Amino acid sequence: MTPRTATLIGLTAILMWSLLAVLTVATGKIPAFQLAAMTFAIGALVGPLTWIGRPSAIRALWQPPVAWIVGVGGLFGYHALYFLALRSAPPAEAGLLNYLWPLLIVLFSSLLPGERLALHHVVGAVLGLAGTVLLFAGNSAAHFESGHVAGLVAAFVAAFVWATYSVLSRRLKSVPTDAVAGFCFATALLAALVHGTAEVTVWPDTAAQWLAIIALGIGPVGAAFYAWDIGMKRGDIRVLGAASYATPLLSTAFLILAGFAEPSAGIVIAAVLIAGGGLIAAKDMIGKRS
Repeated sequence: MTPRTATLIGLTAILMWSLLAVLTVATGKIPAFQLAAMTFAIGALVGPLTWIGRPSAIRALWQPPVAWIVGVGGLFGYHALYFLALRSAPPAEAGLLNYLWPLLIVLFSSLLPGERLALHHVVGAVLGLAGTVLLFAGNSAAHFESGHVAGLVAAFVAAFVWATYSVLSRRLKSVPTDAVAGFCFATALLAALVHGTAEVTVWPDTAAQWLAIIALGIGPVGAAFYAWDIGMKRGDIRVLGAASYATPLLSTAFLILAGFAEPSAGIVIAAVLIAGGGLIAAKDMIGKRS
């Protein structure tokens, strides 16, 4: 697999994650960790479906402890912190702090062997950050209170957790993507334990809500993690980091299309900044293709 192909596969994860918000809204009022347990369980089954015809792929689950710590720590740790942030702080501000992770991926990538951080990578990431700030600022009308501090800190730490997980995936390049199935299954178990101790079970009321849960498990909480793993391990990590700022923009676009949000001039300007930043960051890849 060429780096360009792996990068393109990684970009599909960004597209799938942009559906996370609209599909989550469609699931109704299911508690956060219950929803995580259900969707990650489905996501854990996505990988084994690709094992048909290659039964030896199950050996990928036998990995050293460090691979499990990074994999499960990244998936469960990030989502646990993000859920805490959304419960304890204004969503717009928590989301903005959380979306520091694309910039952190671009910056952390310079610490990897054989990687070089160029000026256009940083410029692209900063433009993406500016677009995201504008996007969230237009939706922010919250007043900070002392009780919000824990949630904001959780969002900030979550950004570091996901960026660290993504970059360390590159260092663990020898761990096959098939192992992500095991990481998803362990995350589902941990989420179920937290749900059992801290939440009240609420089952979906309609067939549409069940379909939304299945779609979440197959896409944003399933195939997306496998695609991201391929992109991080074999693709251009700096391009993927900068391109990740498209996630909140695309997410907002899907919410508008579904009738859950209203279009605005701020969204258009944010789109220009984020798209421009992504093109600048991907200059090397585009240039090679030309």
